Amino acid sequence: MPSAKLILVEDDPALAELLEFRFANEGYQVRVTADGDEALLMASEDVPDLIILDWMIEGTSGIEVCRRLRRDKGTAHVPIIMLTAREAEDDRVRGLETGADDYLTKPFSPRELLARVAAVMRRIRPALAGETIEVGDIKLDPVAHKVERRGRNLQLGPTEYRLLKFFMESPGRVFSRGQLLDGVWGTGSDIELRTVDVHIRRLRKALELEGASDPIRTVRSAGYALEAV
Repeated sequence: MPSAKLILVEDDPALAELLEFRFANEGYQVRVTADGDEALLMASEDVPDLIILDWMIEGTSGIEVCRRLRRDKGTAHVPIIMLTAREAEDDRVRGLETGADDYLTKPFSPRELLARVAAVMRRIRPALAGETIEVGDIKLDPVAHKVERRGRNLQLGPTEYRLLKFFMESPGRVFSRGQLLDGVWGTGSDIELRTVDVHIRRLRKALELEGASDPIRTVRSAGYALEAV
């Protein structure tokens, strides 16, 4: 499975360097910026699995970055952990109401932040812990390598299995063909983009059951998403 991708938005160079090192050492892919506008651009170009967002940053403020990420369909499902020196209860409530999933006040322990990120990742990517994933009426057991729909075992090819697993780790999230190539086939793959469409068709066929809806949604000019049906 590809390692989780994080965007760290922090304008304290020493703290940013420390956190980048700690997360990279844990196997995360980390991109770092001190600027809110650049963070929005980075997230739109390559949607991360999680964003660690400082409140007081250069350019657009962290709270506004959080608000815009939540308004954008492409990033609306990405978990956000906010970092801030603001300790007032009203500020914490405002951050959470704006869309942050968690909130950590400075100074904090890097170990605590690592633990909170790991907890979020276990919730959104349960296969990391070897747990069964369920989206709607589809159940995938990553240990037994089995897929069921409405209690019936489905026969999937190895690529279709990896594709379904990737979708089920982020239900509802729209992935472009390029993101699917990177996530399923790996970065640097020389597979053509149209190959993704071929495997999407095969996956749809494998998931077909009489009376059951197609769980794969095609988003014009954007890509594909797996929905709970």
